[in-house]
Amino acid sequence: MSEIVTLQAYLDRWAGTDAGRKAVAGAVRTIATTGVGIADLVARGPLEEGLAKIRGTDPNAGGDAQKELDVIAEERIVTALKGTEVAFLASEESEELIPVNTSGRLVVAVDPLDGSSNIDTNVSVGTIYSILPYDAAAHANPAAAVMRTGSHQVAAGFLAYGPATILVSTLGEGTQVFVYDRDKADFFLARDQVEIPAETKEYGVNQSNVRQWHAPMAAYIADCLAGKDGPRAKDFNMRWVGSMVADAFRIFTRGGVYVYPSDKRKGYENGRLRLIYEANPVAFLTEQAKGAATDGKTRILDIVPHHIHQRIPLVFGSKAEVEKIASYY
Repeated sequence: MSEIVTLQAYLDRWAGTDAGRKAVAGAVRTIATTGVGIADLVARGPLEEGLAKIRGTDPNAGGDAQKELDVIAEERIVTALKGTEVAFLASEESEELIPVNTSGRLVVAVDPLDGSSNIDTNVSVGTIYSILPYDAAAHANPAAAVMRTGSHQVAAGFLAYGPATILVSTLGEGTQVFVYDRDKADFFLARDQVEIPAETKEYGVNQSNVRQWHAPMAAYIADCLAGKDGPRAKDFNMRWVGSMVADAFRIFTRGGVYVYPSDKRKGYENGRLRLIYEANPVAFLTEQAKGAATDGKTRILDIVPHHIHQRIPLVFGSKAEVEKIASYY
């Protein structure tokens, strides 16, 4: 029988006696534990109907409608991280960085509740996080700590709240999957050193927007739809959940490619997903699993942010297919 490894044991083994790694391990464990409570709220479904209601009339910092559970999730994460070495939290829900523990050595960027438009439909939602080093002496403006390329991340991951509560994590040494066991009240390692297959016959995209796409993306999807009789010479399946954590976990499980391009609609000209809160952590996870992630052309982890809530197109998953999409551009 293979060794049974808890998340805490895995983090302890990785961190050893290194103070910096211990700080990262503490932040990851805290986010995962906080996610269990968020998952419990999500699991109540219609019994917590108010959690899906739009909060007020103003959108969040990223310009989207803010649900009640978005705010609750952010508040829980902020409160929990006060006991860690996280100095500041950058959140999709807040315009400015949130002070947490100003003597800390890390900054965390988080999408507290990815897929919140699906709260009331019993579809998987989740929490995405990115962890970067922070040095008060080097970063007079704390925002500068997150306004760096994604290659500076020291850890990243996401929790998916579905039939199982799943943590997909990287500490820069491969990508791991942990599953929360409710009977034992702990996360256990389910898959170590995840590898996304390089080739795939499955793509995920919101195809209802085809008329809005720019020519390269329209051409790529048209060739996929042509199947074995077209230039790709193989039949494709399309899968699209609409919560990125759910679509991402499918790719980390069996391969595929996720495509969220820019298009001609107002507000979508530069893409829709956030570079810092969504694209960077997912790109880090993907590359650590031998996949690839781009904005269609450029490697995500090489892109320098120009705004804390910057939006960007995102293509990630099976490496050969990501590269094929880039060839259309």
